[in-house]
Amino acid sequence: MKTFFIFGKYSSAAFQGISPDRTKKAVDQIKRFNGEVTSMYALLGEQDLIIIADFPETAQAMKASIALSKLTGISFSTSEALPVEEFDKMISDV
Repeated sequence: MKTFFIFGKYSSAAFQGISPDRTKKAVDQIKRFNGEVTSMYALLGEQDLIIIADFPETAQAMKASIALSKLTGISFSTSEALPVEEFDKMISDV
């Protein structure tokens, strides 16, 4: 599984829909694309929300990100994350 950070930025309309029910629907969308939510946080600052989730492949994470935007009206930006240990190994011969 690959780890992805899914950052969300609320629109004014998206704020109106905040609820535990919408959060559950968002988690269900991630599961629909074979993802598993590791954690979710509300943020202060440039981003309003982060979902940390694992997906088997990048394409599934991309589909989930788009589906989440359609469901919630939240603008999502998704980035693949690589553990530092794996990164260090990967660049050891550079």
